[in-house]
Amino acid sequence: MLTGGAHLVPAAGLGRVEGLVGLGENGRQLRPVRVAAVDPQGYRYGGDAAFEPRSRRPHTSPRATPPHTVELVTRLRKQLAEVGLDAGADTIGWHLTHHHQVTLSRATIHRILTAHGAVVPEPGKRPKSSYIRFAAEQPNETWQSDFTHYRLTTGADTEIITWLDHHSRLALHVSAHARITGPIELTTFGQAAAQHGYPASTLTDNSMVYTTRFAGGRGGRNHVEHELHRLGIVQKNSRPNHPTTCGKVERFQQTMKNWLRAQPAQPATLTDLQALLDTFIDAHNTRRPHRSLPQRATPATAYTTRPKTGSSADPDRDTRDRVRTDKIDHTGCVTLRLGGRLHYIGVGRTHARTHVLHLVQDLHVRVIDAVTGELLRELTIDPTRDYQPTGRPPGPARR
Repeated sequence: MLTGGAHLVPAAGLGRVEGLVGLGENGRQLRPVRVAAVDPQGYRYGGDAAFEPRSRRPHTSPRATPPHTVELVTRLRKQLAEVGLDAGADTIGWHLTHHHQVTLSRATIHRILTAHGAVVPEPGKRPKSSYIRFAAEQPNETWQSDFTHYRLTTGADTEIITWLDHHSRLALHVSAHARITGPIELTTFGQAAAQHGYPASTLTDNSMVYTTRFAGGRGGRNHVEHELHRLGIVQKNSRPNHPTTCGKVERFQQTMKNWLRAQPAQPATLTDLQALLDTFIDAHNTRRPHRSLPQRATPATAYTTRPKTGSSADPDRDTRDRVRTDKIDHTGCVTLRLGGRLHYIGVGRTHARTHVLHLVQDLHVRVIDAVTGELLRELTIDPTRDYQPTGRPPGPARR
């Protein structure tokens, strides 16, 4: 009777019997558990090792990525990350194709990076496939704008404003300022429009620089809203608690700030910061591929490929109507703020201390007696003047 682990070695057709063979304690016949064919010569030279399964890996792998290509991928990853630029598989693949004449799939590059410990797993991160991507169909169809903060080496805080084309992600204008205000926002918009033409619409958040519709109180347009309305440009604002609406310009600012922090010489003045911004914008627009664009094109290529659209809205179709109460002062004037500028409207001293209603439709204003309903004055505001005279000839000089 043979016990467990025994094996037979005949001269030919070697086989190994594993388990129990023979009779058990109760006299029943036991069967072999497994019989495996073994090469006699392999057993003669290797002993029991011949019974273990050997590797099936081929001696050569002609389709494997060459070692020098693997080294190039890891080197590009390090170089891009050190200067604060995107160093993902798509960007590395673009640089391999355009600068090194090497073509690798995104999956191959990702496997190389993972094997070398260059990828940090984020299993809890929301997959990008769950988001609904949207973009303008043509250049200048929509411009996005936002501003962010950056601290100088002196400790002073600065603000950087960005105008970004929604279709191509082209950085139309990026500039640094001590503080972003409405006039600065409008000036930068004009500078971008002078170079690239006016857009059909703008998309921003609801900060007071861009809109006053959530400011409460009188709720009139600020200077930026008035200018966009005058140009026939549709102004769009994101809804509260919907951060992805302005995600394109916010992701751009995140990449920009990562690049700024990676620079060895940090800016000490606004001039130094603007010089760094100009360098980054040139790289972003002309030398950095964008994974969301067709064929991983650069923003400059995508912006110039399709024909541009422009403003086609009719300013008369979108009016801002409001009603406010007031009281004529002792000089015969009432005040009205339009576009962030306070205007004094002359009504006449004979109506001093009269309670009135203002019916305002953009620049067209009617002043009505709140008690009798009498129309006291109707005019179109001249935005260039603070005082809006009655137009009547002046009375005799006082003695």
